[in-house]
Amino acid sequence: MTDRLLALDFDGVVADSAPEAFLVSLRTYAALCPQSGVARHAEGLEDLPSVVALRSSPLYTPFLESLPLGNRAEDFGVVLAALEAGISLPDQATYDAFHGGHDESWLANFHRHFYLQRDEISARHPEGWLELMAPFAPLVDVLRARAGDATLAIATARDRRSVQVLLDAYGIGQLVDDALLVDKEAGRNKCAHLRILATRSGIPPEDTRFLDDKVNHLRDVAELGVGVALAGWGYNGAREHALAWEYGLPVCSFAEAEAWGFD
Repeated sequence: MTDRLLALDFDGVVADSAPEAFLVSLRTYAALCPQSGVARHAEGLEDLPSVVALRSSPLYTPFLESLPLGNRAEDFGVVLAALEAGISLPDQATYDAFHGGHDESWLANFHRHFYLQRDEISARHPEGWLELMAPFAPLVDVLRARAGDATLAIATARDRRSVQVLLDAYGIGQLVDDALLVDKEAGRNKCAHLRILATRSGIPPEDTRFLDDKVNHLRDVAELGVGVALAGWGYNGAREHALAWEYGLPVCSFAEAEAWGFD
């Protein structure tokens, strides 16, 4: 291992996985709320829709705009519940208040069924499922080119199995040690992920950098002494960029991320 750790969030940073998250979330919501308007949208899709078909759904853009406000699979259900009710979620405070009105058992049930749906789709259509989650190629190219210049790690709210499958499909699975792939089982707060990574890697927080697509995660992790930056690609927009700058957090392009993470 090197003397520097570069930890990456996965969805929205390494993987453009929003189409897959949208599909799995629709199917999960439809299973739990079969009489809903969301369920009718789900019924209108093919068994394995194309990325183009998913992005053409009237729910896709508002779903995408709300992704930076959540953390885990159950939060996709919260976003769809807001769309079902016609409730706008313009900022983190509004999202958190709406989330707080949901029963914990409903959230846990959505979380469980989400992964059952994901496993079912990936088992039935393994190649098509992968096609719903293209890598952010410029970042993957950087990771390949700079392999060995920093110890790479993944800190994700996704499940380990699908992350490993995708890393292998992107041709970079060998760049991340198995012990340094910390998934959803670490908990909701990314501080837990970074503490685990510090213990397993032996690299202290002051020599660690963390790239994520959620400002709330970065603010928490920065308190550990970790250097943090917001990925300027993926699902973030002007709202997230402005919030990051307000808190003094850098927003990196692909080129800037290379210099920030490795030099």
